[in-house]
Amino acid sequence: MDLYLPIAGLSVNILVIIGLGGLVGVLSGMFGVGGGFLTTPLMIFYGIPPAVAVASSAPQITGASVSGVLAHGGRDGVDYHMGAVLVAGGAVGSLIGGFLFRLLQDVGQIDTVVTVMYVVMLGGIGIVMARDAIGALMTQWRGEPPRSSSRRHHPLIAVLPFRWRFYRSGLYISPLAPLLLGFATGVMTVLMGVGGGFILVPAMIYILGMSARVVVGTSLFQILFVTAATTLVHAMTTQKVDLVLTGLLLIGSVTGAQFGARFAMKIKPEYLRLILAFIVLVVAIRMLLGLTWRPPEIFTVQPL
Repeated sequence: MDLYLPIAGLSVNILVIIGLGGLVGVLSGMFGVGGGFLTTPLMIFYGIPPAVAVASSAPQITGASVSGVLAHGGRDGVDYHMGAVLVAGGAVGSLIGGFLFRLLQDVGQIDTVVTVMYVVMLGGIGIVMARDAIGALMTQWRGEPPRSSSRRHHPLIAVLPFRWRFYRSGLYISPLAPLLLGFATGVMTVLMGVGGGFILVPAMIYILGMSARVVVGTSLFQILFVTAATTLVHAMTTQKVDLVLTGLLLIGSVTGAQFGARFAMKIKPEYLRLILAFIVLVVAIRMLLGLTWRPPEIFTVQPL
């Protein structure tokens, strides 16, 4: 059962796209990430143009983040003060990212740049996650007590001026730190079609030193607004948002997230991190092969 995507300019199988969204939804529910870093590569593998895949991921992440913010907000798990600063930085970053996206698109290098960024980012994150997960599992197998880590912001954060109190996060730091973090996430969201949660959450814990109780909810709050702004930026500048594709992905991801959340309750966190690291590394290797592996026919001619 095929459906024509007007912006992508090709026909896709409806069940395949819904299934792809469902797979990403399961992973999102299991690992607590937005799933954009897997949605975009999987769409590219299926044949969706990278520019369309990136632009169409943002509205899907926006829709998936709404329920998460409502759930965490009902449990006082969102620092709205910190979230507002992150959103402000992310809004500016999305505008700059939209300019860079259009510039790369005009020079014909957007597909290559997006793929290279994914290979570098996913490869680095996958290696770090695998190392931490294997280290935690080795500690358990040896019967050693888990390492205790004190929550403290990075020393560079302490030297920044104009400190504010973020009561719910338990911090007294300069707003410049979350502002710059939000800016970087906004640029990355536009260029790569990701919500940035899998980078934002570790940064909020290890760099800002936020309380783990409000990290996930505050991250989703920022992702919600930044991806909404990113959708508008793409719609007005690149015109690559395919709402038909986004709608199909949302149908699958919303359903899949419910099953993923149930699976997560039955698996140890260390195994979850190791599985996610394996998936991330497989995607990175597949994209690297797409950049370097020489096809049997470099040029093809198709009749109009």
